[in-house]
Amino acid sequence: MIYSMTGFGRAEAADEFGKVTVEIKSVNHRYFDLSVRLPRRMQPFENDIRNYVKERTSRGKIEMHISYEDLSEGNRSLKCDTQLAKAYQKEAERLSEELGLIDDITLAQIIGMEGVLSISSSDEISDEMQKLLMKAVKEACDDYLKAKSVEGANLKSDLMDKLKDMTGYVKQIDKLYPKVVEAYRKRLYAKLSEVLKGTAVDESRMAQETVIYADKICVDEETVRLKSHIDAMKKTLKKDGAVGKKLDFIAQEMGRESNTILSKSTNAELAEVGIELKTCVEKIREQVQNIE
Repeated sequence: MIYSMTGFGRAEAADEFGKVTVEIKSVNHRYFDLSVRLPRRMQPFENDIRNYVKERTSRGKIEMHISYEDLSEGNRSLKCDTQLAKAYQKEAERLSEELGLIDDITLAQIIGMEGVLSISSSDEISDEMQKLLMKAVKEACDDYLKAKSVEGANLKSDLMDKLKDMTGYVKQIDKLYPKVVEAYRKRLYAKLSEVLKGTAVDESRMAQETVIYADKICVDEETVRLKSHIDAMKKTLKKDGAVGKKLDFIAQEMGRESNTILSKSTNAELAEVGIELKTCVEKIREQVQNIE
């Protein structure tokens, strides 16, 4: 199965104590680059999360966001900062005396001041919470990989179509090559006949010039290698796992061969097909960048 490097996944896992929500998304990247944002109480399990994700995917710039909603009222408590409350009272009395104002500060006013009362929850993480966390991570990764596989199937189909087009261009070049050589031979014969004005053309010299020209524009080696690269890419696309780097290497080799063919295309018709071939190869090279 072919995987795209772009994808998104989301999952929730909950019990009577809390709910974990995990979102994961990725874009193209040459290597594995994972960033994880999670609550402070779950930070001890960051390495477990990283190791698990790395087992499921090998490349891409991946962002994972994890949130936790505490549903257990027993874990919540009300805290009062008594020292801060006394400081507020003392400062209020000092201002009252300094400004000559008479105003009795009440308890309701003190506890309403910032920082005096706060609601907190336990930072402890239980085995159950850890299991809940990893369950959500697993399900989010499943959803994420499913999205990547769907996109990967589309990429595979598109690449197979482009390889089919590429095969057609290579066949055209193979057919055009002997025609181009024959056309050159006829032009050469006509030109020599015109220059010599009735004098017999040296057939051996003309054959020699034709051979030199044919060798100059010969692309047999390049087309044979291109056919081999096309077959290699088709076989690779049928494999499972991370094949993006291998596909990228094959596409680079295709680019070299298509550049050489184009540089040898002295004939307009051959050059036109060479340009179409090179354009097709460039599209393939761009597309394989999206594959894990």
